Amino acid sequence: MVERAADDDPFAEAMPPRRLFFSLRGRVSRRQYWLYGVLALVGVALVGHALLGIARVRPRTAELIVNLLLVWPALAISVKRWHDRGKSGWWVLLNLVPVVGWLWALIENGFLRGTDGPNRYGPDPLADELRA
Repeated sequence: MVERAADDDPFAEAMPPRRLFFSLRGRVSRRQYWLYGVLALVGVALVGHALLGIARVRPRTAELIVNLLLVWPALAISVKRWHDRGKSGWWVLLNLVPVVGWLWALIENGFLRGTDGPNRYGPDPLADELRA
């Protein structure tokens, strides 16, 4: 089992935020997926809703604005996670299948480890994180 050094920063990432949220190329680990693809985007959505509520924007309009602003970053991170699993980014379309598609995507992206070593989508995102 590989252990992290105590002084390692859990938020230090090799991929800059601009590439993480806006590029469809590369791979992300499960940790990056949960931190940035789930927690960060949910946090941004909550803040966006709160700010739009303070500005007295109607709830339906606020929902539309927040969803439009976050659809591309969510798509980019999900595509990179499918790449880490060794699959095409087109697998994000699985989310269009109600319930079964969502569950399958959650299990594949959130709980299953990516391919070991480099694959056709790039180097292993865990290669820099792991120390012998």
